[in-house]
Amino acid sequence: MQKPQQYRHKEIKKNSKRNKKRIKTPKTTIKMPNDYKVSVRLKKDLIRGLGKHSHHRAAVKMLPTFVRATPDGTEKGDYLALDLGGTNFRVLYVRVVEEQQKVVKMDSKICSIPQEMMLGTGEQLFDHIAQCLGEFLESQDLKGQTLPLGFTFSFPCEQKEIDKSILIRWTKGFSCSGVEGQDVVKLLKEAIHRRGDYDIGSVAMVNDTVGTMMSCGYRDQSCEIGMIIGTGTNACYMEEIKNVKRVEGEDGRMCINTEWGGFGDDGSLKDILTEFDEVVDQTSINPGVHTFEKMISGMYLGEIVRLLLVKMAEDKLLFKGETSEALLTPGQFETKYISEIEDGLENAQKILTALGLNWDPVDACVVRLVCDTISSRSARLCAAALATISNRIRVNRGLDHLKTTVGVDGTVYRKHPNFSEELQAAVRLLAPKCDITFLVSEDGSGKGAAMVTAVAQRIWLPGCMLSFIFLPIFVYI
Repeated sequence: MQKPQQYRHKEIKKNSKRNKKRIKTPKTTIKMPNDYKVSVRLKKDLIRGLGKHSHHRAAVKMLPTFVRATPDGTEKGDYLALDLGGTNFRVLYVRVVEEQQKVVKMDSKICSIPQEMMLGTGEQLFDHIAQCLGEFLESQDLKGQTLPLGFTFSFPCEQKEIDKSILIRWTKGFSCSGVEGQDVVKLLKEAIHRRGDYDIGSVAMVNDTVGTMMSCGYRDQSCEIGMIIGTGTNACYMEEIKNVKRVEGEDGRMCINTEWGGFGDDGSLKDILTEFDEVVDQTSINPGVHTFEKMISGMYLGEIVRLLLVKMAEDKLLFKGETSEALLTPGQFETKYISEIEDGLENAQKILTALGLNWDPVDACVVRLVCDTISSRSARLCAAALATISNRIRVNRGLDHLKTTVGVDGTVYRKHPNFSEELQAAVRLLAPKCDITFLVSEDGSGKGAAMVTAVAQRIWLPGCMLSFIFLPIFVYI
């Protein structure tokens, strides 16, 4: 670590308004990665994940979703949706109105998942989901109806059919037993059957990124990329079917769930990992898994900042070399603090006080700088990955210039004061031949799951089984 004079305390006090612009990174703690290098590595991993024989060992899984079309604005009907992607899940009743060309959310309910249930059995988890769905149906007087259900399940899955999806592994703090390797649609149906007081219709299984893309695609038909930057991170996009070597077919496109959170699990990002990234990984419930996600998503950013602040305090660069019980406790520096601190020094001072730290004005400035460094790194890494996908779409289609829309959701993107601007600026530099519009999902990925079902009913006659909604595709296992 460099000496305290690196921060030039007197100059910081004198030029407090320029602190953030003048000092961009504590260079000895976090090294900003080479964005182009990251993009080149991800490009190779995308191809490996699409390969017929290489996808099994690919860090970026590139999972086929069997979604072969995006909305065209003529969809209609009533649907249920479940959106499970973190410590909360939502139940929605969705009405799609063709005449008004819009999605009307009739009502929704947010249900929490207790920590002990995230670590319990799969049966307990799905019984809890079925109970919340039943309570919602009763409140809406819908128990007598059998409506199609769109199920957004934002964990890495191997999708066999539109209504059959096998969980590869848990992420985001979940480790429920008896679920990995199982069909989550079947587990949900079994939980509903155990209750016996209501039923659901056909089920469309959708990843949260696909749901975001489909939801935004109803508002903007040029939306062909979905991206989540929240508790976790992931992206999907419309790939040429001829490039998806795991399925048979030459014509058309299929939405691919990249599962880019696993980028780097094979060691390809080892040279840009910091000591703090390594600690976060080693102390997580899934060491060695989802390397990229742990560097940029909301579940981990606060902990990276906490570890960095502890190190700086130990090296007597902060808080006169003293820490506090709260700062030394994993998880106590929440990711939301990063957004609040970057939004103003007053917030930084309140948070440092709440954490039991003895701070001075210079400490508050430096903590704000640390938060900016970590969130900036997250935005630039995410931009490198998004630029890789955008450039791939452009090259795939033989275009000199691509105009496309990215449907985006997630608390990090929505809540952080600078994240979206920095990400967009970095994407423009890394993908100069791509004109990208960012469309924030107004209604979350849950409605997108309903839109997958709505698109299916538009393409095929009513009554067709969801297993055969999209053009038959043979999957190579």
